[in-house]
Amino acid sequence: MTSSELWTRATADRYDAEEAGASSAAVLGPTLAFLAELAGDGRALEFAIGTGRVGVPLRERGVPVAGIELSEHMAAVLRRKIDEDTLPVVVGDMATTFVPGGFTLVYLVYNTITNLLTQHEQVECFRNAARHLEPGGRFVIELGVPPLRLLPPGQVAVPFDVSQRHLGFDTFDLVEQMLVSHHFTCDGDDGRYRRDHSRHRYAWPAELDLMARIAGLELERRVADWDGTPFTQDSAKHVSVWRKPA
Repeated sequence: MTSSELWTRATADRYDAEEAGASSAAVLGPTLAFLAELAGDGRALEFAIGTGRVGVPLRERGVPVAGIELSEHMAAVLRRKIDEDTLPVVVGDMATTFVPGGFTLVYLVYNTITNLLTQHEQVECFRNAARHLEPGGRFVIELGVPPLRLLPPGQVAVPFDVSQRHLGFDTFDLVEQMLVSHHFTCDGDDGRYRRDHSRHRYAWPAELDLMARIAGLELERRVADWDGTPFTQDSAKHVSVWRKPA
């Protein structure tokens, strides 16, 4: 077991509703096109597949997909959408769990590598991806750039969503390279808010490149989003592709 926090049944049951915007065709379309092109005629493996927000529609596009998921509750929600023979999922952690068979693509989206709370575990995640990849295969990560430029001296919190029914902000421990995401969500019409939080270890693009090198992978491409926008110093996130040498 890694240091990742486990998603509970309650969180898993409401996950799809809370992430409905991220599951729209407008958002998912570029993601699926990007991943399908890299997978080619081979198989794809999604680390931390969750409820199948990406994996299920990618399978429906004709890409054979398998998944690894730490939370049995998240995997159970996915299983309501698609059967095991069509999209097999192994319950385990993405740093050490092995799925038989070679893959042309391993991918990890939506900042999920930060669920691994130590640098060692993140390095092992890269090594595990390399272990699954066929020669010439790719490992893809979608990850936000830590917004530390938004922190004035003495401030430790950065808001990422201030809307009518949700307040979200991150607090940072700059020494340990950790952040905590705080969520205050209005669930009903009585004005009451539910409070949730999750811990994450943030990492810089250059740090990920070093992890990839340790795992024997080479940086092939880095863009700012799934549409291929050039990555710059002002980009809020990146989609990075590392290749296993043939």
